[in-house]
Amino acid sequence: MARLLADRPADTLTIGDMARQLGHSHGAVRNAALTLVRRGEADQGGKRGTGQPEFRANPKTAAAAKTAVISPPGTHAPRAQAATARTTIPAAATPRQTGPIRRAGGQLYHPRELADLPDVEALNRLRDADVPVLLYGPPGTGKTSLVEAAFPDLLTVAGDGDTTVGDLIGEYTQADSGGYVFQYGPLVTAMTEGRALLIDDATLISPKVLAALYPAMDGRRQIQVKAHKGETIKAEPGFYVVAGHNPGVHGAVLTEALASRFSVQIQIGTDYDLALALRIDARVVRVARHLARQVELGELGWAPQLRELLSYQKTEAVLGTKAALANLVGIAPVEDRDAVADAVIKAAGVKKIAPLTLGKQLPASAVRQPPGSTGSAHRGRSR
Repeated sequence: MARLLADRPADTLTIGDMARQLGHSHGAVRNAALTLVRRGEADQGGKRGTGQPEFRANPKTAAAAKTAVISPPGTHAPRAQAATARTTIPAAATPRQTGPIRRAGGQLYHPRELADLPDVEALNRLRDADVPVLLYGPPGTGKTSLVEAAFPDLLTVAGDGDTTVGDLIGEYTQADSGGYVFQYGPLVTAMTEGRALLIDDATLISPKVLAALYPAMDGRRQIQVKAHKGETIKAEPGFYVVAGHNPGVHGAVLTEALASRFSVQIQIGTDYDLALALRIDARVVRVARHLARQVELGELGWAPQLRELLSYQKTEAVLGTKAALANLVGIAPVEDRDAVADAVIKAAGVKKIAPLTLGKQLPASAVRQPPGSTGSAHRGRSR
């Protein structure tokens, strides 16, 4: 993956572009791309009309292309030994992590209360006791952020309907020599290194695919890799599984088989007090609270979560309040836009609000030329 991006430094590639060129499944390519981004070894840009994220090389990508990032089972002794040293910490001796925690990507996570503990501390105690956790709630409420803050050794599988058993366990890939080698997936890596594994959007993954995970989570704590000589992979101490579920997302089904594997299930919602503490416009936070109550009553299907509120704050800083409010209305599902617009009008005291839309063409004199542009004055000159 890194080599492909490094060889095309001027290009931005989607998951589909890279999957076609590498001959791997979309899920495997997506996981690899997001791993490079998380490590700072590639950049993730905006999305095309297809909705696919785009990736491109950065100054660290070429170096990453020269380094193997996945190793066979049994070659991770240092991490395995460190995981073996994990012990259950008595409650009285555990420090309370109440301040912001810097995640691997550099973003700050602000812990919330869970069972009279900071949430990150609660999750670590559950990990020490080997109690799997399912986090559920609307997209954008901070489920992934919480897990990343709690477990710095985290590996992530971004689930969807196309996720395969190979995306979890591994698959054969073509080597530079022309032959095929088996490349282990994130489940095997987490098991052999004693690391935490997040199955994000787990309820979008086919139950038949998820079944490959279950033997690693129960008393057996091992799986068989049928595609690779039927070898048995055993979980090292420290291996831990946490899953994310977005109940309102189309196609998300929490089966009894999946739910029964997670002894603790935690609902995650937006902390609107935190939004205020982060100095997000109080009027917009008030709108979000109001819409969230309507969602709870079944009168509405969508309300802005913390992710959307943070995006509003950034948009407002760049384009101004009017444009940020218009964008907030525009990102709502079509069926909920009128209700969102009404709430924004009442809270912000504006007469009319509509989704952010391009207007009429500006005269050339009103357009500021970007740095380095030759400008319209140079067009048409003969040489």
